[in-house]
Amino acid sequence: MVLVVDDDPDILEALSEILEAEGFEILRARNGKEALEKLEPEPPQLILLDLMMPVMDGWEFAQRMRERADVAGIPIIVLSADRNVGSKATDIGAVGHLAKPFELNDLLDMVRHSLVQTRASTGR
Repeated sequence: MVLVVDDDPDILEALSEILEAEGFEILRARNGKEALEKLEPEPPQLILLDLMMPVMDGWEFAQRMRERADVAGIPIIVLSADRNVGSKATDIGAVGHLAKPFELNDLLDMVRHSLVQTRASTGR
């Protein structure tokens, strides 16, 4: 299961539809607050996270998530229009990042790779 977190409804819908078409189960959230609520009852295996959002941004979401032992290890891939997305992704402990706009094949490759690594390390 992949949690997609983005405040842009068009991007949220497009990413969700593309990933669902590839066979992934998707959860959607429009901001960090909604994303925190989606971590229960069954945590996702991967989070695609926009950093710049209203209500609660990606930074605060990542910080709060990492404080919770039950979900702290979920890998995050940062998707951002920020030119410094690489360093910001590193700052929050993300396993990868893509600058918007990005190639869909790059996204799908990164998602598949991250999920394979997660399954290998957690057995789920």
